Amino acid sequence: MQFAVVASDLAPLRTCNDLLKYADDMYLLVSASNSSSCTEELEHIACWADRNNLKLNNSKSKEIIFFPSRRHQNAAPTPPATAGIEQVSTLKVLGVTLSSDLTLAAHIDNTLTSCAQSLFALKTLRAHGMSYSSLCSVYRATTLAKILYASPAWWGFTSASDRLRIEAFISKSKKLKLYADSDPNFEALCKSADDSLFHKIISNHDHSLHYLLPPHTSHPYNLRLRRHNLQLPTISSAPFHQKNFLSRLLIKDSY
Repeated sequence: MQFAVVASDLAPLRTCNDLLKYADDMYLLVSASNSSSCTEELEHIACWADRNNLKLNNSKSKEIIFFPSRRHQNAAPTPPATAGIEQVSTLKVLGVTLSSDLTLAAHIDNTLTSCAQSLFALKTLRAHGMSYSSLCSVYRATTLAKILYASPAWWGFTSASDRLRIEAFISKSKKLKLYADSDPNFEALCKSADDSLFHKIISNHDHSLHYLLPPHTSHPYNLRLRRHNLQLPTISSAPFHQKNFLSRLLIKDSY
C-alpha cells in the first residue's frame, strides 16, 4: 500500500507510452513506433526511484517484445533497451504467462504442470481417507480454480490445440472421480466467467474496467431486447481485436 501511494505521481515521459502499476509491480508499455524512447523512460523511472529512496533493480526487471508469430520466425534479435535488463520470450504478468508471439501455449504448459501436481496431492489425500465430497470441493477450490484464473483475459487467445489439452485434463479429472461427468466442460466454465465479469462491468460504473466500454447508442425503431445498448466495436481484420475480451462479449451479446 505504501508503494502504491508513493508511485501515484510516477507517469511516463511520453503520453504515447503507458505505465501500469499493480501493488509493487510496474509494467512499462512502449509501442513499436516509439521504441526509441525505452531507454529514456527507464532512466526516468530510475531517477524517480532515486528521489524516493528506492532503487530500480535491473536484475529483477525483464524486457519482452511482442509481435505476431509469423514475423517472430524471421525477426532478427533485438538488443535490450538497457544494459543489465534481461530480454525474455515469456513473462508472467499477474499470474498469466505471456509469450512474445502472443500465443498461450506457455501459459497452458505452466498451468497444467502445476495442476498435475495438485492431482497427485489429491490422490494422496484420498489414500489417507478423505471423503469423496471433500475431495471434489478441494479439487474445485484449488485445481479447477487455478486453470480458470483470469480466463476472461486469455481464453479468447487460445488455439484449438490449447483447448483440447485443457479438456483432456478435465477428462482425466473425471476418470479420477474428482469432477462429475454431469459437470460443465471447461469451455462452458469459461463462458460463464466471461458473462459474469461482463455483467459486473456494464452494471457497475465504479468498476475498474467500466471506462473501457464504448458509448451508448440508441435507435428510433423498436428492436428486441439486448443485454446492452452499447456501440458495437468495428470488426477488425486483425485477429487480436477479435479475441479481446470486451470485443468478444460486446459482439456476442448483441445477437
